Amino acid sequence: MAGNSDPLSPRAKLAVTAGKAVAAASRAAGRGSGSVIGGRIALRLDPDLLARLAQNLDVVLVSATNGKTTTTRLIAEALRAAGPVVSNALGANMPAGITSALAGNSDARYGVIEVDEKYLAGVARDTDPKCIALLNLSRDQLDRAAETRMLAENWREGLAGSKAVVVANADDPLVVWAASSSPNVVWVAAGQMWKDDAWSCPSCGGVMQRPGDDWFCGECGFRRPMPSWALSGDHVLDPHGSAWPIHLQLPGRANKANAASSAAVAAVFGVPPQVALERMYQVQAVAGRYDVVQFQGRDLRLLLAKNPAGWLETFSLIDPPPAPVILSVNARSADGTDTSWLWDVDYTRLSGHPICVVGDRRLDLAVRLEVANQQFQVFETLDQAVQQCPPGRIEVIANYTAFQDLRRRVGN
Repeated sequence: MAGNSDPLSPRAKLAVTAGKAVAAASRAAGRGSGSVIGGRIALRLDPDLLARLAQNLDVVLVSATNGKTTTTRLIAEALRAAGPVVSNALGANMPAGITSALAGNSDARYGVIEVDEKYLAGVARDTDPKCIALLNLSRDQLDRAAETRMLAENWREGLAGSKAVVVANADDPLVVWAASSSPNVVWVAAGQMWKDDAWSCPSCGGVMQRPGDDWFCGECGFRRPMPSWALSGDHVLDPHGSAWPIHLQLPGRANKANAASSAAVAAVFGVPPQVALERMYQVQAVAGRYDVVQFQGRDLRLLLAKNPAGWLETFSLIDPPPAPVILSVNARSADGTDTSWLWDVDYTRLSGHPICVVGDRRLDLAVRLEVANQQFQVFETLDQAVQQCPPGRIEVIANYTAFQDLRRRVGN
């Protein structure tokens, strides 16, 4: 915890040094940031390194299917009002990447850490967090990740009895089920646009009732808890009933929800909502998400959507028709190789938009759009698609590795 000034052991120092050297070599070879390979080497030399690096920090962990990178960035910005922060800001969210991030800053007071859903319980054991933020759970990477009910159960078991303050989304039944094993939970009404993974009760399997914004199980009584924080339009309501305006440069309802959860987390660390929300305005883009770039004389806005819930939120924030849209989908190991999730996305929401399709799995996406009765063209490259797009800012929506490919191509 913060205030412990015990120096790292010689073994830990060696592990940190070796990890940094390997990461630097990876960057020099043009193989990315090197954070993952550097972290793996460091952990091989000292398996307890993550715990050693976290012991001097007040840690907050952020986990979810969607929004965790952005929320991590918002929380980090808010906590900088109270002291130096170290964070895995680029989204390397498994133990190796987290270890690399913490090894890069020995002067921080706070550690704001994004964690992959599958690794949350283990990272929580290693880092002894003061706060854990749980935003949502939905289907994602179907060939790799467990079924969402199993993930919720893993969270529930892993967080049982945790000393951390758990800041959890009261509108997601799976998150509520997972967080309910914790003795200290702060509930946030952050909303839930995608509901298709939460129609059955995670407690008993019964059918969930969803009148309005409420939800409950008519069979076992499991129900939505009363939130103490809430997103209300363009404001965050705090536990005292005060309404604080949200001013973000990031677009969309989902990011207002992320800001509401971030304000609740900041309050755990003593940062008032007004200060936290004002600092969040500084965030213009997150690892390329929402950036507007110039490419071939056109404005392109880069949007990341990795699963059905993410695509649904993204469709809600793009420019209205007839704004042109480019869609790009890959199915590499980092994305999940199963593309059946495409059939869960409501592509009729793109009606009226000229659509261009690129990416490794462009033909899979083309079949899905054909069934959805959408008008589209398929291209082999981004360059060709941009050349054929009608006038107007182009909304470019891509899943994870497709998004990284696009960023490299446009020089972002």
